[in-house]
Amino acid sequence: MSLLSLRLQHFRSYDDADFVFESGVNIIAGRNGSGKTNLLEAVLVIARGQSYRAKDVELLSYEAEWARLDGELTDGSRTVKYQTLPLFKKSFDIGGQPLSRLSLQKTLPVVVFEPNHLMLLHGSPDLRRSYLDDVLEQTVPGYGGLRRNYRRVLAQRNALLKKGMAIAVPQMFPWDVRLSELGGQIARQRQSLIEKLQADASTLYEGLAGVTATVDFDYDSQWHAEHYESLMLRKLESNIETDIQRGFTTAGPHRDDMFVRLNGQPANITASRGETRSIVLLCKVLELRLLESSRQQTPLLLLDDVFSELDTTRRHALTGFLEPYQTFLTTTDADMLAKDFSGSVNLVALTT
Repeated sequence: MSLLSLRLQHFRSYDDADFVFESGVNIIAGRNGSGKTNLLEAVLVIARGQSYRAKDVELLSYEAEWARLDGELTDGSRTVKYQTLPLFKKSFDIGGQPLSRLSLQKTLPVVVFEPNHLMLLHGSPDLRRSYLDDVLEQTVPGYGGLRRNYRRVLAQRNALLKKGMAIAVPQMFPWDVRLSELGGQIARQRQSLIEKLQADASTLYEGLAGVTATVDFDYDSQWHAEHYESLMLRKLESNIETDIQRGFTTAGPHRDDMFVRLNGQPANITASRGETRSIVLLCKVLELRLLESSRQQTPLLLLDDVFSELDTTRRHALTGFLEPYQTFLTTTDADMLAKDFSGSVNLVALTT
């Protein structure tokens, strides 16, 4: 499956623009502010129905009353429409079938790699939780709903905590039970994903970094996933005074983390800058392969200005993994980037 063409109307910085793509590597080139990332974002929206960096209402051009994306793919057409009046609304058309939302089966698998992802190891735990949850949302039916339900119940529990002991304690038990149930489901799905990431990690790392090493992924949690619900419920009940004092829930999968070891040592402490980049590339390649295996469909790969952050060795290693996939890369230097690819590339030059 490949995206053949895309039309953007009143989307971000584009008033009305058409683009044609090839099934291999597409280099989106232009100066800063020319709309490279906006075009990449449009590819993601046509595939998954949502952006990775903004709310739907923020995708419309300034003061526009509607926006539209029309994509032509090898397996048919798809359209995403936005309108602001009388109320904001988003709708889809997949091969002539109107839809108000996209199920997992109606989305296209996509892997996004942007500069912020290079902070995966050293950034906040939220980056690593998001990495796991984003992969699960694209590979496990219903995980997106589970993720949203957990956030909703967590927000309601936190709101109740802020009302103080007298009001919160008598009403807390059903929220604790529900949050623990959802939390256990999330923890087990994340643990299962960690085990899949682990399977080929060291072998793939060697291909990306050019050195033999062992890479291990662990789910860093207070409790074993098998007994997560009961242990989390017990913790929520025993922590009620602390949670009320702090005004937020201090235990659950929203506080868990992913831990990475390189040659048995904590990667976030001992890995060099180059090793860190190799591990992040590894995570993205593993994500790519997991999506392809679980969805039985070749994912699209979106790389937003990341090649400039990699040295020559890692750029060449990454290009070797890109050959089977339709890839969209943004850059300010197309000539430099094209040299990293042995085959032909499609240049999309932005002049505005």
